[in-house]
Amino acid sequence: ECQALAHFGISWNEVGDEGAGRLADSLTQCKALTHLDFSENQIEGAELLARSLGSCKALACLLLRGNVICALGAGRLAGALGECWMLAHLDLSHNEMGAEGARALAE
Repeated sequence: ECQALAHFGISWNEVGDEGAGRLADSLTQCKALTHLDFSENQIEGAELLARSLGSCKALACLLLRGNVICALGAGRLAGALGECWMLAHLDLSHNEMGAEGARALAE
């Protein structure tokens, strides 16, 4: 367990959907986690990542810039982010979600 871990960054490692999801799943026990950076990791559908995010209640900053998150991935993230009440900063710049993904996040 990593109860005191507040910041976790693994940008520019090309871990992909599965790697990001597995890492995020292991971080659900980190109750103090406030900052998560998965930028530039070739994340597309974000299914496993989205499933884990709802458990990160203290998360204040989520950086997912420079991935290839599609509209479907954005929709999955939108559902999970509704559980992240402390989230104050979300960076999804330079992804491929288009207008459909933006609509999913806005709802």
